[in-house]
Amino acid sequence: MAKTTSLGLWSQRLLAAIFLAGQVILHLLTGKIHRRNTIEQMVTVGPESLIIALLTATVIGMVFTIQVTREFINFGATNAIGGVLALALARELAPVLTAVVLAGRVGSAFAAEIGTMRVSEQIDALYMLKTDPIDYLVIPRVIACCLMLPVLTILAIVTGMVGGVVLAQNLYGIPQSVFLDSARNFLGIWDLFSAAIKSLVFGLLIAVIGCSWGLTTTGGAKGVGQSTTTAVVTALLAIFISNFLLSWLMFQGMGSAVIS
Repeated sequence: MAKTTSLGLWSQRLLAAIFLAGQVILHLLTGKIHRRNTIEQMVTVGPESLIIALLTATVIGMVFTIQVTREFINFGATNAIGGVLALALARELAPVLTAVVLAGRVGSAFAAEIGTMRVSEQIDALYMLKTDPIDYLVIPRVIACCLMLPVLTILAIVTGMVGGVVLAQNLYGIPQSVFLDSARNFLGIWDLFSAAIKSLVFGLLIAVIGCSWGLTTTGGAKGVGQSTTTAVVTALLAIFISNFLLSWLMFQGMGSAVIS
């Protein structure tokens, strides 16, 4: 019975998040944006998350290079290592892992902050002041995530490639020129656009889910903790499912990078 109740509550909050996403789109069309709040949230999502995002990308690029290089050398495909890393970072690793980092860091903060405001009746105070919480709290966070996450993802791709180049050159003796030429031959403009599109969608999901779970928080401090945890888990699930759907839509058919 308890499991059914928990699942039913989660379903209700997920439905509320979907409705919140629709409200956000409608409010954005009206052009109501609190610039100061938006800039503050952009700083939180972007520069304050930069180091951990780039460090994650560097480590992932180096680990991927280790796993790919030792196998490709055996097949005599050394000139394809940089290209495979570039494709993996641009299409999957950088967008997904950067979004995961932000879901844990930023999504949890959104849920906790807005949830605390809900249980302490600060949201009700905004209504008393004739201020819409969606305009004042949600939209700045949505804009910040949708703008900053693509930027962080592109930087993560560059950083991951740098980590791969350094490791391949120093550990396996692969010249930097060979590695970068391979990446240049494999990587296309569409791969970078796909990374930006994925990041935009992931940013929207992280912000909407974090804010929605915060707005629907009940039960005092315990409720804030539960909302924060559930918001992160839900955001991660949404990222993985949407990543599959976006990859399926963007990369159908036979690939031409290796052939070309």
